[in-house]
Amino acid sequence: QVQLVESGGGLVQPGGSLRLSCGVSGMDFRTLEMRWYRQAPGKERNLVAIIDVTGRRKTYDDSVKGRFIISRENSKKAVFLQMNDLKHEDTAMYFCNARLGQRAAWGQGTQVTVSS
Repeated sequence: QVQLVESGGGLVQPGGSLRLSCGVSGMDFRTLEMRWYRQAPGKERNLVAIIDVTGRRKTYDDSVKGRFIISRENSKKAVFLQMNDLKHEDTAMYFCNARLGQRAAWGQGTQVTVSS
């Protein structure tokens, strides 16, 4: 089975930056569409960004457009989320998600806390 492990979360002040990483194993990474989701306490899990198998097409939720950048390095079997100008409302558990057709796999999540 495909396995995903996120890292890079932490505590950051408003306006700061973090770079999240997600390593993938158990499947050819080049065949996977990769996504980042986030879930704040008491709220539903929401899609943040998508990157296609080639890395040429990227999609972002309106709440992060212009601030977050999703990227992938197929040679490293990893996807990244560069988060800039972080805001209080970005506080959430961030999850990496891999998709092949209708099948999906999830990482354990990494906590991002934006606080002054």
